[in-house]
Amino acid sequence: MEAQAAVSPTQPAPGSAHAVPDVVALTAQVEDALRQVADARSARATVVRLLQSARTEATAALEAEFRKTPRQARALVSAQAALTDVLVRVALAAAMRLHPLANPTEAERIAVLGVGGYGRAEMAPQSDVDLLFLTPWKVTPWAESVIETMLYMLWDLKLKVGHASRTVKDCIRLGREDITIRTALLEHRFICGHAPLAEELDAKLWSDLFRNSGPEFIEAKLAERAERHKRQGGQRYVLEPNVKEGKGGLRDLQTLYWIGKYLNRVPSAEGLVGAGLLSREEFDSFAQAEDFLWAVRCHLHYITGRPTDTLTFDLQVEVAARMGYRDAGGRRAVEIFMQDYFRLATRVGELTRIFLTELEARHAKREASLFGIFKMTKRVKKGYKLVQGRIDVVDPAAFLADKLNLLRVFEEALRTRYLLHPNVMRIVTQNLDLIDDEMREDPEAQRIFLDLLLKHGNPERSLRRMNELGVLSAFIPEFEPIVAMMQFNVYHHYTVDEHIIQTISCLAQIEREELVEELPVASGILKAGVNRRVLYVALLLHDIGKGRPEDHSILGAQIARRVAPRLGLDAEECETVEWLVRYHLLMSDMAQKRDIGDPRTVRDFAKAVKTRKRLDLLTVLTVCDIRGVGPGTWNNWKAMLLRQLYKQTAEALEGGLETLNRENRQEEATRALADRLKGWDPAALDHELTRHYPPYWQGLSTDTHEVFARLLQGIGDDEIRIDLHPDPDRDATRACFALADHPGIFSRLAGALALVGANVVDARTYTSKDGYATAVFWVQDIEGHPYEVSRLPRLRQMIDKTLKGEVVAREALKDRDKLKKREREFRFPTHIMFDNEGSDIYTIIEVDTRDRPGLLYDLTRTLAASNIYIASAVIATYGAQVVDTFYVKDMFGLKLHQKHRQEALEKKLRQAITEGAERAGA
Repeated sequence: MEAQAAVSPTQPAPGSAHAVPDVVALTAQVEDALRQVADARSARATVVRLLQSARTEATAALEAEFRKTPRQARALVSAQAALTDVLVRVALAAAMRLHPLANPTEAERIAVLGVGGYGRAEMAPQSDVDLLFLTPWKVTPWAESVIETMLYMLWDLKLKVGHASRTVKDCIRLGREDITIRTALLEHRFICGHAPLAEELDAKLWSDLFRNSGPEFIEAKLAERAERHKRQGGQRYVLEPNVKEGKGGLRDLQTLYWIGKYLNRVPSAEGLVGAGLLSREEFDSFAQAEDFLWAVRCHLHYITGRPTDTLTFDLQVEVAARMGYRDAGGRRAVEIFMQDYFRLATRVGELTRIFLTELEARHAKREASLFGIFKMTKRVKKGYKLVQGRIDVVDPAAFLADKLNLLRVFEEALRTRYLLHPNVMRIVTQNLDLIDDEMREDPEAQRIFLDLLLKHGNPERSLRRMNELGVLSAFIPEFEPIVAMMQFNVYHHYTVDEHIIQTISCLAQIEREELVEELPVASGILKAGVNRRVLYVALLLHDIGKGRPEDHSILGAQIARRVAPRLGLDAEECETVEWLVRYHLLMSDMAQKRDIGDPRTVRDFAKAVKTRKRLDLLTVLTVCDIRGVGPGTWNNWKAMLLRQLYKQTAEALEGGLETLNRENRQEEATRALADRLKGWDPAALDHELTRHYPPYWQGLSTDTHEVFARLLQGIGDDEIRIDLHPDPDRDATRACFALADHPGIFSRLAGALALVGANVVDARTYTSKDGYATAVFWVQDIEGHPYEVSRLPRLRQMIDKTLKGEVVAREALKDRDKLKKREREFRFPTHIMFDNEGSDIYTIIEVDTRDRPGLLYDLTRTLAASNIYIASAVIATYGAQVVDTFYVKDMFGLKLHQKHRQEALEKKLRQAITEGAERAGA
């Protein structure tokens, strides 16, 4: 009967039209096949078989076509929708043939519409198909049968179909109540069936629902957007972004289009230009960003075979390769790809701002501006005006007549605390070429820039905006390469430019005295007074050398030597900035990769720093740098290490390096312990105070000395005594072990801890003069926190079993040390270094490699098997990278001086790392 009415001409998909089957021919083929089938079940199977064959062929052709132009998805996205149209049309024709009606009444009409993304004719390979079945009145039994048969066919094709059966009246009522339904209806598109029904819905939606409800829709969409961004992490630079829902993603662009369409009934995104909401140039940016984001999304769907929209670390590598990115200039292809991604996300943010402010100007709510009268307002300087509470320029030509205004406007925004109006943003971005060498050398420009950093208490606000608009890289061209540059590791949560801005934000917070309790040392240093110009400029430039093959600290220092004078710093300030950039990792490395209980560590650090002034500046810079890496990177452990290193170095610089000798420390430590053990028998006390060598007294706190004194009291030769205790100062659980010493003890303890899933963050082991090992490990659970007290008994039991040999760590660990899939793509070359200068009595072996479960055990087992005695291990973790530092001696108590011994040991350590990595699947 009405089968032909169900078929309307297919939309040719630009660029990929040849891949989409012809709807008329396919319908005819299906109808021919149906004539030869008797029962309904076989009929449905026949239809599905023919459609599946057509779909498989078309899908393969579309993917092959997309592979040829892997960065352009527009044709594919349209073709996917056109292919779905064909499947839906043929399925309706077949369903109507299977449920014929001799004399259809007015009630027995049906229209099939696409809504949402499918309605917009934009589909990724694994997108859902959202259908609206429209009937004149209540769904009749006939319509129900047709819809059900059609849906079963589409489900058998493995399409993810969302559907609703409604009347026109239902649509208007539900759209009024629910903004999500209203948005879906905004993008309705007639696919097949009874066209007049679809036309009636279209007319009613615009006359009864969309008209006069613009401000309400805008408000709802913007609230939805804010909530979505919050859910996705709120940052444009979340390192595993959601291409669809994240900040600067596809949904942001779609929101612009929805609002534009709702208010101006534009037929496509390009209509936003005609409506005056975007300029042609801005729309071209919109189209470029949209095409790139769609390409990324389509690759994600092809790779996973699922509707995946999150660019996880492992997928980033594959998408970059598919899109034709290659390693270059010391950077991985994935880093170059993600830099492009983040730069586009920034551009999307900019477009959104321009668009929304334009809307606000047209649809501003009266009460908002009335409310503004009662607020305290700051007057803007001459040449500026306030438009909707934002700074705009009175006369663009006059503004551009003095190019310094391109900087001054940011200072005005900071001074008055108003946001910039998009008109100003447009003027600035379109005239960046005015920022030339002459302007960079202008003392007034330098003054304005330094004032932005130093004068207003929240420099991050202007820096972030200047960075987004391209002003920062125009004024400091050396900054340009690091804009939106990601570092492919789990340690850095932000791109390099955002990290720099975060560190400056942290410094401003300390200056505003907001972190006195959390950062007493840094707060105290700033309160006492330092050269703020040097500190802010050093932070701005500390990572400017990133992303090239050379060491970024050395390259950064060379860049700082050029840039600092251009920012108006004098010769002495420039020299200090250069030194700070060159050595900005020194304090962090000394604190986290060396044993600061060893006086030699402090002595070497004090010699490198030379003056108290530099120590103060480097301490504040180090604190801001670590805190700016991302949430959770700064913890009590790092705070304690840096505080200790700062205090000891300050004392050494003031009282002379000789204050650091071992005897002084030993006397203080034994005196402090004697005070704690006042009730002890004098002979037992004397034995405890004389049974340990000097390093034991230097390396541990009085609390830990007291624990060991009690563990060792009356200990038997075959006894293992354990004390587990939370150590809140270090964000860890302290595990103390006392037992008779024997070779490989450190390795066995490390194995026992690895088995219970404990992550070792620091460790020390000492042997007493009477042959007992006193080992202390600081451990965290899988979340990076101290163990809950309730879990300690089980932890203790498990450690006990391993140490008694009831569980063999190597065997038991075999299945445990697997890497998570999303972390497998992180690659860090292994570096092994031997240092005989950094300690008076030990050789320091530093192993810098890819972190994984059981690594510490593998390394210590290898050292033990080579008859190497481990005195202490310092573990510094940077996301997926780890630096394990061991203080060691050979079996005769000597340093490892011979080159051939070092090389043989390095070979064995590398082998242990490689074998472990293969087991872990790295």
